[in-house]
Amino acid sequence: MAVLQKIRNRSGLLIAIIAFALFAFVVGDLFNSGNIGRPSKDVGSVNGKDIPFEDFKVKVANTEKNQQNGQSMTSMQASNQVWNQEVSIALLTAEFEKLGIRVGEKHIIEVFKADPNIGQNQMFLNAAGKFDLIKFKDYFKANPEGIQYLKEREKDADLNAKYQIYNSLVKGGLYTTQAEGKLKYEMEASKVSFDFVNVPYTSIKDSDVKISDDEIKGYMKTKEKKFKSEEAREIEYVMIDEKPSAEDEAEIKNKVESLLSPSITYNNATGKNDTIPGFANTKNVAEFVNANSDRPFDSTYVSKQDLPAESAEMLFNLPTGQVSSPYMYNGYYCISKALGRKAGAKAKASHILISWEGTQVPNKKEVRTKEQAKAKAEGLLAQAKANPGNFFMLALTNSDDSSAQSGGDLGYFSPGQMVKPFNDFVFNNPIGKIGMVETEFGYHIINVTDKQDAVKLATIAQKIQPSELTNNKIYEQATKFEMDAASKDFAALAKEMKLTVSPAVRVKAVDESFGAVSNQRQIVKWAFSDDTKVGDVKRFEIVNKGHIIVKLKKVYDKGLMPVEDARPQVESILKNKKKAEMIKAKMKGASLEAIASANKVTVMNAVDMSIENPSIPNAGYEPKVVGTALASKVGQMSKPIDGNSGVYVIVTKAETKAPAIQNYDEYVNKLKQQVASYSGRVIQALKENADIEDNRAEFY
Repeated sequence: MAVLQKIRNRSGLLIAIIAFALFAFVVGDLFNSGNIGRPSKDVGSVNGKDIPFEDFKVKVANTEKNQQNGQSMTSMQASNQVWNQEVSIALLTAEFEKLGIRVGEKHIIEVFKADPNIGQNQMFLNAAGKFDLIKFKDYFKANPEGIQYLKEREKDADLNAKYQIYNSLVKGGLYTTQAEGKLKYEMEASKVSFDFVNVPYTSIKDSDVKISDDEIKGYMKTKEKKFKSEEAREIEYVMIDEKPSAEDEAEIKNKVESLLSPSITYNNATGKNDTIPGFANTKNVAEFVNANSDRPFDSTYVSKQDLPAESAEMLFNLPTGQVSSPYMYNGYYCISKALGRKAGAKAKASHILISWEGTQVPNKKEVRTKEQAKAKAEGLLAQAKANPGNFFMLALTNSDDSSAQSGGDLGYFSPGQMVKPFNDFVFNNPIGKIGMVETEFGYHIINVTDKQDAVKLATIAQKIQPSELTNNKIYEQATKFEMDAASKDFAALAKEMKLTVSPAVRVKAVDESFGAVSNQRQIVKWAFSDDTKVGDVKRFEIVNKGHIIVKLKKVYDKGLMPVEDARPQVESILKNKKKAEMIKAKMKGASLEAIASANKVTVMNAVDMSIENPSIPNAGYEPKVVGTALASKVGQMSKPIDGNSGVYVIVTKAETKAPAIQNYDEYVNKLKQQVASYSGRVIQALKENADIEDNRAEFY
């Protein structure tokens, strides 16, 4: 009772404590889940239209889940893929709205039909093998659980259909006129010859011309789009790999070699020591391998070309029952025991496939019936047997298989890799045999070109990896470097500790890889953290790789590119402008000869130059100079011209106008070919002119 009374007396305090604990739990969960502290619930925006994080997150998860071909995909890689899709969709949707593009059921159905998963699905095909809209609709009426899936596909189809219309409009706008064809022709056919004086920019030393930071900044402001820079961080780093020491390698080698000899093991059941046979004498090879190897027993036969290159000769010629000496392969110490040899275990063949209508063979060279296919195949078989050396050309010109480009060569293959009739012919016949078999793909004229013997090896492979002692030493080295680098020069310390500083790299907020380092999002996030300052150093552990010690070297804000980055590409442009003014001041005279003499150069001449090809011999690509020559009167001396390589003064000597021709179709077609790919640049152009805000770094 006394205890109960105390609880009653302190119930108010208990309630307060419990309430505080619950509050702390909820608030902590909010902070941990990232719902508090994030400035935005949107992952980004396109021209003011937000992209909600929750929707984006679901799409990223689905992209990761649906990754094909067994390849792994990081969250950031999936995020990049989804982001590009979302930005493109937002930009295109806005264009569709501006242009009033609408699509109906007919357009959507056409998109569905073009999708092999729908248009070629057996459930939706009629007796003639054509897509049946009624069957398609009836299926979803009978299976209402698929309605949501259909709605999602309809959204995609709607966008796809609109894009097809939009793309057609863009292509239609890329019309090339006869007037443009005429201009193209005249630019090629009109010729001009002229004398000229060229005072090269190199005649003035670069050291005599200074370009200030303000001048570079001023130039960049006139071309802001070209010199636009995203927010970035520059980091340098030292990589310390977890590598096995020489002692580790020797220990693994000794361990592998010890398996050749019998071992003594205490038997708990009998209370006595048992002698376990070594690898050379064991009766159960597979069990022995699986008990002592980092790689499981493999019973397949292996041809010489598939054995480790440096040890192939030894292993292939190892007598049955013998054990090899230890050898290294791909980071493992190995010993192998020969279990047997098989003749003709692998074969090489070439074939000519003649298919007929109805076989599942894409890109048939011609449509034919089965009877026609057989007749053609028999004819080719006779030709191949009569002249085996012509098999390559027969396959190249007649085969319906993709191997036709290599003369029908299929390379080496093992039993069971080909369909049964093909397999049986190749493995039951000698090298040089030519014959014909029928499969579900068509008639095959087969030439057996080679066979290889193979050996069965039982291999014990133990991975050469650092010991715990070695890893501890590596860890101590990495932590020492991290601690000392906080107060010492990064490069000098690395040199002192015999480590290598990798070249500095620049990373953006959503990067996850840099230099030779991949999938290290944690490092990029650290570099962009508000708590990380220039000069900060941090060590990161990379699983199965080692340690990386990173230093934040520089911060780049969004906006104009830093002057020091722009200087290499801008400085020469501005120097040439200043040099041009200095040269022009000296290019005075009544004739080219006088100007040349005053500048210690010679008068040169250019013959039959055109705007289409304005490369002047011994001078370079100079469209402005050639254009001036074409626009000048014959005999007239020009004013100084700022060229690409120097300052020019010219005198036009002769001009040949392009002769009249009947039509300009050839030149119109040339221009059409040039603009054919322009429609594919639309999305990139829309992106470059859009206001895109990317907040993904806050979430990933």
